[in-house]
Order: sequence, then C-alpha cells, then structure tokens
Amino acid sequence: MKFATRLVDYDVSPKDPHRPMSTPIYQTATFEQEHADSFGEFDYSRSGNPTRKVLEDQLAALENGTRGFCFSSGMAAISAMTHLLQSGDEILADWDLYGGATRLFAKVLSRSGITIRYVDASTPEKLAEQITPATRILYVESPTNPLLRIIDLAAVANIAHQHGLLFCVDNSAMSPYLQNPLDLGADLVIHSATKFLSGHSDVTGGAIVVKDPALAEKIYFLQNAEGTALGPFDCFLVLRGLKTLKLRLDAQQRSAQTVAEFLSCHPQVSAVHYPGLPSHPLYAVHQRQARGAGAVLSFTVPSFEQAKHIAENTSLFRIAVSFGSVHSTISLPARMSHASTPAELKFSRAIPDSLIRLSLGIEDTDDLIEDLTRTLRLGSPDA
Repeated sequence: MKFATRLVDYDVSPKDPHRPMSTPIYQTATFEQEHADSFGEFDYSRSGNPTRKVLEDQLAALENGTRGFCFSSGMAAISAMTHLLQSGDEILADWDLYGGATRLFAKVLSRSGITIRYVDASTPEKLAEQITPATRILYVESPTNPLLRIIDLAAVANIAHQHGLLFCVDNSAMSPYLQNPLDLGADLVIHSATKFLSGHSDVTGGAIVVKDPALAEKIYFLQNAEGTALGPFDCFLVLRGLKTLKLRLDAQQRSAQTVAEFLSCHPQVSAVHYPGLPSHPLYAVHQRQARGAGAVLSFTVPSFEQAKHIAENTSLFRIAVSFGSVHSTISLPARMSHASTPAELKFSRAIPDSLIRLSLGIEDTDDLIEDLTRTLRLGSPDA
C-alpha cells in the first residue's frame, strides 16, 4: 500500500469485538488479571496500554521498523536514548541540534560521566576522524535545526557500523512520510511527536523506533523502568493527527518551497536555508535520501532589530518555539528554541541573532507571501 493508505488502513483496535473506526482511549491505570501468579497482555499502563500499543505499532510500521515506543515528550525520548550509555562513554553529535538536546547533553548527561563532543557531520570523512575508543553513539538531525543543513545518513550509518557504534537520527523535521532513516542504516529514529506527527499543537509527545529486537528490549526496559511513556489520551491525539500527515505535509511543503523561492529573491534577505532550493550545498544528498524538502526553513536579515520587527509584526505567522503545526509559526532561534544552548557551543555554532525560522502551515500560500512582503517592507531601514 502507498503511504496515504497506510496512514488510515491499519488495525485501530486489535481484538475489540465492536470494531470501532477510531482507537478507543483506554484511560485506565490498571487492568484486572485472571490469575494471581501471572499477568495478561496488559497489567499497568506504565508498562503497556492498548491505546499506546496501537500508536507504537503504527509508528514502527510507518518507519519500517520492528518496534516503536512513545514517550511523554521528544526530550524524554532523547533522554531514554542516552540511558543506553554508561559512565566513560561518549556521544559524537553534529553541532547543529535542537537547543533542548544540547542542554540535556551539557547540563544533565555530563553529571553521569558521559562525554558529548560536537563535530561537523555533514562531512562524513571528518566525522570518522573524530571517533575515539569511548565513542558509542553517533547522533544527528537531518535537516538540522535551525540551519537546515543536510547529513548524508547512509554515509554516516556506514561509518557507525564500521566502528561498531549505534547511529541515532532525529527525524522530527521530515516525519516518516518524507524520510526513513532506518532504511538508510540508522539504528534508532527519534521523533518529537509534538510536531508533524500530531500536527495540531495540542499534544506533547516523543517516539523512538528501532529495527533490532535486542535494542528494542533495552528501550522498552528504560521506558517502563523510568515511567516516561505517553498517556493514552495523548496517544489518541497523535493517532488522530497521523491520519492527515500526508495531506498536511503536501500542502505545507508546497508553501515552504514557494516561500523559500520568494525569500531567496528578496532584497532584505541575506540568506535562505531550505533543502528544496537547488542552491543548497547538499541539495543532491537530500534529494537522494528524502522524498521532499519539508515545511521548515530559516533565513537571515541584516540585523537582529529587523528580525525582531518582522517576527512581531506578521499577521499569520504566530511566534512560537516549536514547528510542524497546521498554523504557520515564526521564531528567532538564537533567542527562543536555542536560547538554552550552552554558551560555548552557541558561540562555535554561530547561529546569528538575525536568523528567522519559519514553519509553514496550511494557510493559503498567497496570504502567507503577502504577509511576509508587508512585514519585510516594514522591517526595511528605508520604511
């Protein structure tokens, strides 16, 4: 079946004799057992819940994995991944990551004796040179956040496996519709389900999908032991949002492409970062490993004052830290989503204060262009 069909044609309620069209919300903490010396399929919702299982199985199927695991947030999913490590181990990560991830790595994980080093993973041969005997995980996003850099996932996966390492990819910006890192050799795929998977800014969640059964058992143990699983009502919301993932993203990335082309020709715009533009340095790599350019882009203007003015004066783009919603959003990453990035990394990353990130929603593209045209004109020094 093609992707649009797979989004809606699956068993929404296994073993339910009433055959509901939508997955029921099993809003219960515990399940009655038949015997006092053994458990049934479900016993306690921290350990397993029918609503969550439907979502986890669906995400695993969409990512071409064997098992999926849903967490209370994207950060909870990332944190679970780090708990595969022990003191003395090292994560080698690309330097352009979500600010919450770098905060976790620097201010929490470091307390456990785990080292984080940042490299430029967009050049795989340089990444390989940085691997040490302590390295256990290679961690990247592609496209990256917020500079929309592209990582050659198949090349990095090959390097990881040559050195016996796990390769983890945050696929939040693409979703399983546009990119499947497991097919390219990744061992773990992470999602912030808050973003495109749910798509409506009404739920916070995260997910991990894996192929290897032994690795899946380790992730399940962590999810159960730490109590970080996603609740049944939130699982229901993500399941509902998933059904329209293709419809939403088709519209959103059409708008993103049009807006990126518009901005790339605008005199007030210094640079545009979007993998759908042929001018992107790794355009060919992204075309090879993904099925679309997504709905997130970033661009710079001459000054922070102009960027702030633009963000605060748009009518349709709402100021918000996340992305992936049906509503278009605008943010200044250096002051918002990446403000928590450790100072030394923020300096080396050189994310400019004048960088603006857009997440395109499902509004009419002409209205979005008109809104940006007006706001860029107001933000001009000559206005």
